[in-house]
Parts: sequence; structure tokens; C-alpha cells
Amino acid sequence: MKHSTVRLRRLSRELRTLRAATEMTTEAAAEQLGWSRSKLNRFETGKGAPTTADVAAICHLYCVAESTTEALVQLTREVARRGWWTAYSDVFAGSYAEFEAAAKEIHYWTPLLVPGLLQTEDYAREIIQAGNRSRTDVELARRVDARMQRKTSLLGAHPATLRIVIAEYVLRYPVGTPDVMARQLDEILQVAKQPNITIQVLPTNAGVHNGTEGAFSVFSFGDEDPDLGYAGCPAGEVYVEDPEQIQQLKLTFERLTSAALSPEDSVAFIAAVRSEYD
Repeated sequence: MKHSTVRLRRLSRELRTLRAATEMTTEAAAEQLGWSRSKLNRFETGKGAPTTADVAAICHLYCVAESTTEALVQLTREVARRGWWTAYSDVFAGSYAEFEAAAKEIHYWTPLLVPGLLQTEDYAREIIQAGNRSRTDVELARRVDARMQRKTSLLGAHPATLRIVIAEYVLRYPVGTPDVMARQLDEILQVAKQPNITIQVLPTNAGVHNGTEGAFSVFSFGDEDPDLGYAGCPAGEVYVEDPEQIQQLKLTFERLTSAALSPEDSVAFIAAVRSEYD
């Protein structure tokens, strides 16, 4: 079963915190529970999901208050709860879609392509097909559908706050036919009207900037979980949890926003690029 990475991350952090409060080592706690050290370590690092009985046993050992025990047991049940993205487990190899869906605020820096959440169906199809020409029509359609579902879910009834910085290159890089690009730019202009979304363009004449190492995202979950950074590459996904590294990503993003056009000027800039297709 594919467990909720977001809830499992939260549960593992709570279990580590509870043990630390008792000043027990992992070895001592595991021994008293009758477990191997590796079993408890899996639960504390989020590499494995405990059962409700496991969590109850841990709470009993640590003399946790009944109300806290009940809350953690309920969180353990929710770890197994399926989100919409699990229906596309063949498409979403990692946990990106789940973290994205759970975040309350997301910062995106995209120097090469329109971010997935802003892509039209035609633009997405061109990008996905270019990534692997050997995909069948059925596989291609499923991946496009998954991306559109991701977009619908995040921009739906309870949308997150999105701050997006895109390079001018993104607006001018020809993906598909001119009609595909025109509709994609129209979509960006439409989405930019939403109050929870801020889009800024980093113009080419801004010169060398601190975002040259590639695209990245920072997810903020409010008070429930610590922030999480993300960077993707052909070799796989990289998640950043170290607070100092996340702070560096946030600083990089703020510097990019400072170098970029204002949201209002960015909309005017995008509209000007769009007019070139008329």
C-alpha cells in the first residue's frame, strides 16, 4: 500500500519528539518495546508506517497523555488514507503531487518551462511527449490527464497561495505550434487574475542571477509541518529538509523576485509577448 508521505512525515517527527522528551536512546526504547532498533528507526524516519497498536505501545512506554495518544493513533489511521494522486501511482513516481496538494503556500522558480500547474492540455502534451517519444497514445493521454487533475486539485475550492517566478525565456520558447503557445500565454494571463496567485517574469536583460542552477520549489505547510524544498533533475528527485538549506532556497527565491518585474508589469509583459502571436 502507498502511504501518505505528508502524514507519515508528521507522525515520524512526533514519535522522535516524544522519545527525545524521555531522554531514551533508540536502542533503549526498542529494547523495552521488544523490537529491533531498525524497526523503531524506520518509524522515526518515515521509512515505514507503524500500526495503531505500534503507536499505542510507543505512547504507553513514553507515558504519553491519553489525548495525545488518541491523536497519534488517529494520525496513524490517516497515514493509510488515499489521496487523488494514488490513482496515478504509475505516473507520479515520487511524492511531489502529494506535497503540492498538502501545502498552504508554494514558491516556484521555473527558468525553462511553464510550471505544470499553469500548463494547458496541449502544452503539457507537447512537453510530455518530447520527454519520451516511445510512449503509446494511451500512456501519453494518461500522463496529460494526471497533470490536468493535479492542476484542478491545486487551483480548486481551497487553493494554496502560489508565488511563481518564470524566466522570459519560458514565454518565448516555442512549444508546439504558435496556436499552442498563444493559448498557453492566455492561460497564464487568466490564472494571474486569481488573488492567491502571484506571477513575476524575470526578464533577460536582468542579467546573471542566482537562479541559474535550475528550477526548484519550496512547500510551506503552515504550523503543522516544517517547510520542504524540492528540485528535480533527469536522475531523479531531491527533497530538502535541512532548515538552513531551505532558508537558502527561500533567500534565492526572494532575490529572484527582487530582480523580476513587478506582478503588474509582468502581466503587461506577458500580454505583450502574447500579442506577437496575433
